[in-house]
Amino acid sequence: TADEHLLLPASEALLDEESVKRFRTRYRELFGAHATSDPLYQAVSEGRRLAGMEHWLPLFEDRLVTLFDHFAGDDLAVIDSAALGAEDERLSDIADYFTARTDTSGKAPGSYRPLKPEALYLTREEFAAKLSGWPIHRTDIFAQPDSAKVIDFGFSSGRDFAPERARGDNVYEAAAQYLSAQARSGRKTLIAAYTIGSRARLAAILGEAAQNGAMGPAPVLADSWQEALGLAAKGAPVALVLPLESGFGNDELEIVTEQDILGDRLVRRKKRKKSADAFLAELAALTPGDLVVHMDHGIGRYEGLQSIPVGESPHDCVMLSYAGGDKLYIPVENLEVLSRYGSGVDGVGLDKLGGEAWQKRKARLKERIREIANELLRTAALRALRQAPVLVAEPASYGAFVDRFPWEETDDQDRAIEDVLGDLAEGKPMDRLVCGDVGFGKTEVALRAAFVTAMAGQQVAVVAPTTLLARQHFSGFMARFDGFPLEIGRLSRLVPDKEAKATREGLTRGTVDIVIGTHALLSKTVQFKNLGLVVVDEEQRFGVTHKEKLKQLRADVHVLTLTATPIPRTLQMAMSGLRELSTIQTPPVDRLAVRTYVMEWDDMVMREALLREHHRGGQSFIVVPRIADMAEVEEWLRKTVPEIRFVSAHGQMSPTEVEERMSSFYDKKYEVLLSTTIIESGLDIPSANTMIIHRADRFGLAQLYQLRGRVGRAKLRAYAYLTTAANQQLSEVAEKRLKVLGDLDSLGAGFQLASHDLDIRGAGNLLGDEQSGHIREVGFELYQSMLEDAILAARAGEIGLARERSSLSPQITVDAPIMIPEDYVPDLAVRMALYRRLNEAEDQEDIESLSAEMIDRFGALPTPTANLIKLIEIKRQAIIANIAKIDVGAKGALVSFHNDDFPDPMGLIGYIERLQGTAKLRPDNKLVITRVWSDPKSRLNGLFQLTKGLSAIAKKAA
Repeated sequence: TADEHLLLPASEALLDEESVKRFRTRYRELFGAHATSDPLYQAVSEGRRLAGMEHWLPLFEDRLVTLFDHFAGDDLAVIDSAALGAEDERLSDIADYFTARTDTSGKAPGSYRPLKPEALYLTREEFAAKLSGWPIHRTDIFAQPDSAKVIDFGFSSGRDFAPERARGDNVYEAAAQYLSAQARSGRKTLIAAYTIGSRARLAAILGEAAQNGAMGPAPVLADSWQEALGLAAKGAPVALVLPLESGFGNDELEIVTEQDILGDRLVRRKKRKKSADAFLAELAALTPGDLVVHMDHGIGRYEGLQSIPVGESPHDCVMLSYAGGDKLYIPVENLEVLSRYGSGVDGVGLDKLGGEAWQKRKARLKERIREIANELLRTAALRALRQAPVLVAEPASYGAFVDRFPWEETDDQDRAIEDVLGDLAEGKPMDRLVCGDVGFGKTEVALRAAFVTAMAGQQVAVVAPTTLLARQHFSGFMARFDGFPLEIGRLSRLVPDKEAKATREGLTRGTVDIVIGTHALLSKTVQFKNLGLVVVDEEQRFGVTHKEKLKQLRADVHVLTLTATPIPRTLQMAMSGLRELSTIQTPPVDRLAVRTYVMEWDDMVMREALLREHHRGGQSFIVVPRIADMAEVEEWLRKTVPEIRFVSAHGQMSPTEVEERMSSFYDKKYEVLLSTTIIESGLDIPSANTMIIHRADRFGLAQLYQLRGRVGRAKLRAYAYLTTAANQQLSEVAEKRLKVLGDLDSLGAGFQLASHDLDIRGAGNLLGDEQSGHIREVGFELYQSMLEDAILAARAGEIGLARERSSLSPQITVDAPIMIPEDYVPDLAVRMALYRRLNEAEDQEDIESLSAEMIDRFGALPTPTANLIKLIEIKRQAIIANIAKIDVGAKGALVSFHNDDFPDPMGLIGYIERLQGTAKLRPDNKLVITRVWSDPKSRLNGLFQLTKGLSAIAKKAA
């Protein structure tokens, strides 16, 4: 309670005079008058709140309230036996923190002056004494039937409908019958659903099943468990939202869950081809002030969402401003005509509405992009024409190899493995990019591919960017392939000359099946007898010359590239369909996200971070950008954290020395490894779970992400501190990089980060021809879209009318409320994302899937949102019928065709005749429909039938 009192929001910023007076008196008594220069003391004396002041709570309050002050004398205390160990651990941590603070107090101006732990926390003795006043029961995982203190609530497991599902019976009828029987027996019967939408759907289906079998009353809906129990007492089953996985019951109550009825919780998966696009779509959220590109009008500024009246109904529109203060309103069902401009907006001018400059710019770029697309396809086609060995897994040996994988594969990992093995068996050279976050299991994909290739008699080369990563891969491969008739070699500067010579000879003779190494593998002295697969780990870490050699290697062989953060060029090629892409987005079980802090270097915080890791038995990394920075940090470690042992390593040391120091750190002889970026790629040390990056502003975005990925590879929570120099202004780009990394602290953010990188840096050069100038003219998203269109057109051999039609965005004016109301989806960013996703829906199935998702997340669709979904369906049909514009009123509609063209003119005349006088074609080729539509619902339904009929004719003609 007192904590909340102190940490009120800034709007109630000033402390009351009495609290300030009490604080100042007690502070001086504790620390002396000389301590009044402390920034915290100064801030509180002025009545201002400051972060960290909650640690001085006892100086503000006469008495601190504990949990026990809220208990009555006869309350029951139930203690989980596991909590007692957690209590000990927490109190030990508190004592360690206090020791760390007091050991360094006074060393620097404004040092922290901590209060003793017992001033803020209950001691073990006080906690035990407080507990002793209540009747206590302890929970335990083991049954204790003879104990006098066992509480038996009389609950048993619920009814699972797995047998009915297995037999293929109608599970809803079985559930309805069971629920009705329970309700008739006098028990209160509840149905627990996951969401408001699934509650309504389950109740409706079960109600229908119950009535069909005349089994009793249909389930009713309740908004809380209190209301549900009241309704259930009246004899009907009650559906409510309760996040339970399985049901239970006793003599009075029976709970059946959604999962009991339907099986494991259903998750709607996006189509696989959309998985990469989904990341980019999430990043494409607009904020007011962003530059956007309208396909027909050019670069404008996004000003937000605004409701515009159409007739008497509100219609949500996106407002854009253009040069000269002109405004343009885009209906939310036409959002696909907009794209984000991207970053690098300095010096970019707004276009003028109705001006010719934009169209000229777009036409000029379209021609240049067509040339680029043809060149890219020529390169890809040459590869596609070549043959590669057909490599298929031999079931028995492959099964034995797979069984050695100690974890359960995630769904994404399974799909990536399936993709890669499918490529190997196709007989064409594979060029697949597997993009998965650090520690998500990309190496296992490579291991399976290497096994299939090597067992088929082909050689495998695994190329890693650093000697340390090559060393780690070698250890991992040796362990997994142990006992199989395969020879594994290694090549890097850490490998003794004698072993390296033997490996090179073995590759030439064909006796070495798998070789793992750095760019030493790309040397002219390395000759393969029968190379079948090249695995490139973290391609972005290789230089231009090495990539050229890799290109030569990959001409007729399978290539598998693994990366957590693909460079913009690689990502763009994958997005454009020039490289195959598999993404692994699912984290391993029990993996926790790395807590990331972006902050100025603080001696106290850094010391505390290292000691906390040390006290929990772990290890830490400190990474510096340059070798020259190491001496300063070494001195700081010796002076500020003398309790820990540290070892330094960098790339200019001899191979033997690096090997020895890294092995010592692996073997836990040291608590801290101080190094340059040599640890960046792929190192796997599960015991290291704290990382401090010194001068993080000097690292690249992907570098920082890779470095952070070295921690958090076990089940423990990991911490990363991205530090900058104190009191130093960062460049705008460095600030943006650190902000992005601080925000992306969720699991699986590597692909999002690559997309941010693509946005911040641009796509770079695909063909050695700098593209950034072209991208700057139209913005990144439209450039990407134009490139994809050009590639598709080049593959088809021509730019057909069908492609042009697919870019149509019919304007439909109808007097009906069209919007997602704010009270239905309060968050503006979520509303904008839903609008965008509705516009990107490709077919009826996509639209239905998204509307079902909205019902699940937010409840039944309000009328304006149902109208919006109906309008999106109408728009899809209008695109097929080549309709550019429809104006709908109370007495009919006016339809304008794109370029005054309809796919089947004779079919259109036949359609008009069938409408028997209610339709006519004007001399200007506009179709006039005369119908009385008195309300919004009938207008939309009439419009739906009209576009359905016209699209059916167009489809038949096609």
